[in-house]
Amino acid sequence: MNPALRRVWGLIYRHVALYRRSWPRLVEIAYWPTLNMLIWGFTSLYIAQAHSAPRAVIAGGLIGGVLLWEITLRGQMGLTLSFLEEIWSRNLGHLFVSPLRPGEMLAALLTVSAVRTTLGLLPATIIAYLLYRYNIFAPGPVMLLFFLNLLVMGWWVALGIISLLFRYGAGAEALAWTLAFGITPLACVYYPLAALPVWLQPFAQILPAAHIFEGMRAALLHHVTDWRELALAFGLNAAWTLGAIALFAAEFRRARVRGALIAIGE
Repeated sequence: MNPALRRVWGLIYRHVALYRRSWPRLVEIAYWPTLNMLIWGFTSLYIAQAHSAPRAVIAGGLIGGVLLWEITLRGQMGLTLSFLEEIWSRNLGHLFVSPLRPGEMLAALLTVSAVRTTLGLLPATIIAYLLYRYNIFAPGPVMLLFFLNLLVMGWWVALGIISLLFRYGAGAEALAWTLAFGITPLACVYYPLAALPVWLQPFAQILPAAHIFEGMRAALLHHVTDWRELALAFGLNAAWTLGAIALFAAEFRRARVRGALIAIGE
């Protein structure tokens, strides 16, 4: 095996071993997506019954929004928490005195995040179909493009948080649980962009999520693929990802010069 791939696999296996030996970690992966699905699923049924609204419209707006936004949240949390595991176990310094390179560490943690996201959303997707007769894959393969965009968005948000951890240490840990949730109002998860005040709309439009959910509603409710919104989402994700990588590289170099890689978490 290529030495770089061996190092990446070694870090992946470390996290596999963590989850294999800890049932609370395994439960936590699916807990929040499943809980949100139950809450919003029953809420959508109530709204449809109380207001005699078409069930498909309510489900498409709420259940579809919950499932898709969880991709971003789980992707971000999966990457950030995997990095925090290294801080909490005082392992970050050990990793970087080994031949492991920052890019290889990110490749391993991104893989762990993708697996965590998939496993975490699987029960919620099954519940949506069994309890609410809602199939997120009904529009076809185009949904995979929405999934990919949301996952990438979660990753660049996580890279930004990790960069702040390099600069401010464990004092920035709270951002792992708050930052992605904080941008939810601007993501237009449950309502169209036009529902926001006019002065807020430009801030929402620079986020890929607003375009992803506009396209998602067109696909789920009107069975139309809005390629313009998808193209905007891909372009914005590319720009934000490049910015997050540059910030990560700069803060990593700064932390290495200051010796903070060993001190973080102390």
